[in-house]
Amino acid sequence: MTEIHADDAAARDARPMSVGVFIPIGNNGWLLSENAPQYRPSFALNKAVTLKAEGYGLDFALSMIKLRGFGGKTEFWDHNLESFTLMAGLAAVTTRIKLFATAATLCLPPAIVARMAATIDSISDGRFGVNLITGWQKPEYDQMGLWPGDAYFAKRYEYLAEYTQVLRELWETGSSDLKGTFFQMNDCRLSPRPQAPVKIICAGQSGAGLAFTARYADYNFCLGKGLNTPTAFAPVVEKLAEACAQSGRRVTCYALFMIIADETEDAALATWAHYKAGADSEAIAWLGVQGAADTKSGGDTNVRQLADPTSAVNLNMGTLVGSYAQVAAMLDEIMTIDGVEGVLLVFDDFLKGLDAFGTRIQPLMRARRHVAAPALAEVA
Repeated sequence: MTEIHADDAAARDARPMSVGVFIPIGNNGWLLSENAPQYRPSFALNKAVTLKAEGYGLDFALSMIKLRGFGGKTEFWDHNLESFTLMAGLAAVTTRIKLFATAATLCLPPAIVARMAATIDSISDGRFGVNLITGWQKPEYDQMGLWPGDAYFAKRYEYLAEYTQVLRELWETGSSDLKGTFFQMNDCRLSPRPQAPVKIICAGQSGAGLAFTARYADYNFCLGKGLNTPTAFAPVVEKLAEACAQSGRRVTCYALFMIIADETEDAALATWAHYKAGADSEAIAWLGVQGAADTKSGGDTNVRQLADPTSAVNLNMGTLVGSYAQVAAMLDEIMTIDGVEGVLLVFDDFLKGLDAFGTRIQPLMRARRHVAAPALAEVA
């Protein structure tokens, strides 16, 4: 790879980029490797990560929900915090950054999620939003007796559509009387309502997922693809635009990328090779089995990409590996795609990675020139 600087790409679009961090609510982040940093999740860790992100001017923090992990030698994602209670705690210790929790919709009735969101909206003074997931790993829900049967795979977005209608009605009017296939609301009430519109995000990749997102969500998260191919996810953005043309709504995209950066390209690539050499084969095998369990959906779901054996060590997410200048240039390149509003980032080491992003990568980015450089003491 040739060393490049973001400023060298004068023809590139300099649209401002919104940046978020996918905080480490589960153990070991997003690397299924014995050679990657090994850690358990805690409020202290996620507080430190989120405050660093806020200090460096990042725009939002998102936490996932995972109710059962993949096992293996690393016990990957066997140790997880709960998303809403974590974000409530983070709302109380932050002042500016937006916060998103993930709702496991098979476990939490929409009226409860609506009330929890209104509560965190109050704690955060209007900085809260919700990520909706349908659930794809059967053992997560079967262990609690909540799996509705494998036929659910084919109708999960119909379920989610009704779920979202209940949320919107409660947040916007304070009541819902929806009579649907999955939910029967009987003059359900919510007060107080959120002071600010609660944004809904989704991570649709499939045709069904993108159709849902185009109709009901405010933002879509799509998986970056490949190694050092920052625009390879563009076809998903194009498919979302087509779905939005049908729905008559505008929904923008955020791309999920892992960052592994160092002083030199060689050093960063050596770290990436070390992680791959320590791949947790047992955990990766479990991921493959669970990814194949859905025989009802098409081959274009995000789970198919996550479980692809090609690079399951990092869940096959797009990964940018290189010097600080190279990573800055690749991030800038993402903003040349129409319909993209920003990125959601994960790091091999979150605390060191955020410091490197804030002090070494972000200052080189054309798309982040609108962010004031923080004093280092503010994020120490």
